[in-house]
Amino acid sequence: MSFQSLKEIVETAAEQKKSFFRIVLENDMSERMVSEEESFLTMRNMYETMRKADESYDGKMKSASGLVGSDGWKMEEALQAGKTISGGFVGEVMIRALKMGESNACMKRIVAAPTAGSCGVMPAVFLTYQKCFSVSDEKMTEAMFTAAGIGTVIAERAFIAGATGGCQAEIGSASAMAAGGLAYLMGGKEQEIIHACAIALKSLLGLVCDPVAGLVEVPCVKRNVIGAVNAVTSADMAMAGIVSRIPPDEVIDAMRTIGMALPSSLKETGEGGLAATPTGAEIKKKLISNF
Repeated sequence: MSFQSLKEIVETAAEQKKSFFRIVLENDMSERMVSEEESFLTMRNMYETMRKADESYDGKMKSASGLVGSDGWKMEEALQAGKTISGGFVGEVMIRALKMGESNACMKRIVAAPTAGSCGVMPAVFLTYQKCFSVSDEKMTEAMFTAAGIGTVIAERAFIAGATGGCQAEIGSASAMAAGGLAYLMGGKEQEIIHACAIALKSLLGLVCDPVAGLVEVPCVKRNVIGAVNAVTSADMAMAGIVSRIPPDEVIDAMRTIGMALPSSLKETGEGGLAATPTGAEIKKKLISNF
């Protein structure tokens, strides 16, 4: 992608009198030398894969470590039984985020959005929105392009891998992408899109990557829930006219600076944070002896 900032996408959209998603779409067409139909179909297929991954969730499955599995099922039963207080929409977002994260840990097919470790955030938000508001697949694909534009700028200016920037780069980026895409679905224009993104990302700045036993399971799966719900609240704030006092591109730059300052023990090495707790160390010891 040729854009170096969200500001550049917004300015290009204003100059050409086009929407955010269309600027991203046309850039993809130019870079990959494909037609609009081909570009759109590729993105639509990614969204369809997200849907299939959600539909194929198996609550009886457990990851090889035994650490992950069935939580999506438990959350669904709790929602249906009226035991939750977060509301139907947020409850379904939580369910889908858990299911997708567990499917990843159980080696089922998912879409990295932008990474496998953060695969549950965007699907949870987008699939739930489509179900609740009966939006067309075409509109959802446009939201995917919106999110992709945000993610590519984050990758360009900072990073999206936990190994380089901590979990703020994975769950944080996914949450920012989902928030921007959701703002678009809610009728937001360019400013609402990028401020939803900024609010979501800055709310997760400093989030460390500390996988227990080095597996993308604990606490990764549950962090997908936090990222998804954060995206919803961030989009709501942006659509209410609330803005990020720190410009969106500067928020991304701050994430990069923070990520570079994090010690290696908090960047996917499984050497610090929750992974270094007595229980985390014991889990790792048991897994090593079992394998």
